[in-house]
Parts: sequence; C-alpha cells; structure tokens
Amino acid sequence: MSRRLLTVLMMTMTAVMFVTPLHAQNVSAAATSPGGTELIKWSIITAGFALAVAAAFGALGQSRGLAAAVEGIARNPSAAGEIRGNLILGLVLIESLVIYVLLISLILFFVKPFGG
Repeated sequence: MSRRLLTVLMMTMTAVMFVTPLHAQNVSAAATSPGGTELIKWSIITAGFALAVAAAFGALGQSRGLAAAVEGIARNPSAAGEIRGNLILGLVLIESLVIYVLLISLILFFVKPFGG
C-alpha cells in the first residue's frame, strides 16, 4: 500500500473517531434556542480554530513562496524585479485570506450572528 493512501486512510479513520460520539449526544434546549449559550460557545471555538488553521497554512504558503522567490533570484539575478513583484503580489493575496478569517472570527466573537 502506498504511503499516500495509508495517510488518507488514517486521517479518515481519525475524523470518524472524533465525529462518531457527536451522534450519541442528546440535544439540549439551550443548544436549540436562538439565544442558547451552547451555540455561542461553539461559534467562538470554531472561529478560534479557523483562525489558527488559516494563520498556520498562510504562514506555510508565504514561507514556501519566499523560498522559491529567493531561489529564483539566486539563479537569475537579472530577473529580480519581476520575481520580487510577483512575490509581493502573492504574499498580499495570501495575507488577505488570513485577514478575512480574522474578520470572520471577530464577527463571531463580538457580534454573535447566531443568537445572543
């Protein structure tokens, strides 16, 4: 079995392991009411996780882009201007995605659009 297939299978099994207990829980009145504290709590937790994932993968994408740009400039110094311009454009687009997730997280934290 290939390593990639094994990784996908292990991730799928892990996801199923974490999701399965959710089906066994009872639905409380606080979770179903529009002003329930459960919904507010979980929206804040979800916003925090979304911000953490976006920041982590945004930083990973920026570091890979920066490494490729520096390598390209080292191989061909005469193309430094074009590479630098494309690098800055790419970094701005990646950072804007992280800022959008931060904005959504702040909306979930302070405005509480799901109730309360």
